[in-house]
Amino acid sequence: MPDTSWNLYSSNEEAWEAMLKDCSQAKKTICLEQFIFNVSGIGQKFIDICTERAKNGVRVRLLWDAQGSFTFFGTNMAAELQKSGIELIFWKNLIPGYFNVPNYRSWFLRNHRRTLTIDGKIGYTGSICIDEKLMNWRDTNVRLEGAVVLEMENAFARMWGRAKKERPLPPRLHIKDHQFRYITNYPSPGRRHIYTELVRAIRHSDSHIYITTPYFVPTLILAHALRSAAKRGVDVRIILPEKSNFYAVDIGARSYFTSLLESGARIFLYRGNFIHSKTAIVDGNWSTVGSLNLDSVSLLYNFEANIVTRDPGFAKELESHFKKDTKDSVEIDPQEWPKRFFVEKIPEILIRLVRKFL
Repeated sequence: MPDTSWNLYSSNEEAWEAMLKDCSQAKKTICLEQFIFNVSGIGQKFIDICTERAKNGVRVRLLWDAQGSFTFFGTNMAAELQKSGIELIFWKNLIPGYFNVPNYRSWFLRNHRRTLTIDGKIGYTGSICIDEKLMNWRDTNVRLEGAVVLEMENAFARMWGRAKKERPLPPRLHIKDHQFRYITNYPSPGRRHIYTELVRAIRHSDSHIYITTPYFVPTLILAHALRSAAKRGVDVRIILPEKSNFYAVDIGARSYFTSLLESGARIFLYRGNFIHSKTAIVDGNWSTVGSLNLDSVSLLYNFEANIVTRDPGFAKELESHFKKDTKDSVEIDPQEWPKRFFVEKIPEILIRLVRKFL
């Protein structure tokens, strides 16, 4: 099996430039699956290149979530793209119909994946959004060439079929005997494969666990696995934003700090631009990057996808990003955290009533 090559990007501008360059050279297919797509600025550049490629016979398919890409949903531009030969589908409606409002499935089960494949040979994934306003977010994205791109393209085809309500779906493709895998999460029991892989890796860890996530409201199982690892001497470190774009989720994260700190885990709050990376490294030989946040919505209720690998070189490079980010963070003092005024702790107590929905 040919080796997989990769390039990691910590700059959204650099990642966008690489994606646009590869799209401009597409010969057969462009498949872009995105949660947030804003047509202004960088989004327009993607539209222009996709339109040009479609006119030259490239099959261009765009699958965007209606909620995340709400500025585009329902506009005339969607119809204009389709006239230019681009196939565009929105995942679900922006707001559920009247009779579906009480059904939680109508509000959750979003397509949160961020994947681009070109000609079945080049693939991108990570935490990136296509939105000029988010250029300075601290994201982590990866460009891949190798057999894993076929898995990425296959997963896109299956989601495309779901969005169009086609049956049967294309058969699931698993490329065996290679170090890189494209693993998906489905919002149903037994199919949350990234979540299962992550918990398994944490439970079998014996050296260190480095996690970066913008939103941290873990399930009880995941929180217990992290505490247990720290208690048995594993170096558990978690980087979170000092302040995210969702106040309730920040409070939900802080409601876990005391028990994690007491177990020996270390928590860092990133003080640069909003850190939106979604990565994990375990023991230097297991790592992942993709769309999965460590909150209940991503872990349980959304469609997600990550690259998971046992390549030590990939893990080493991700670790170098992590260690650099810790230098731009402040560590929570486990001695001082419990001494905060009680009024500061009240929101963290109350949020426990609803944090399984955050």
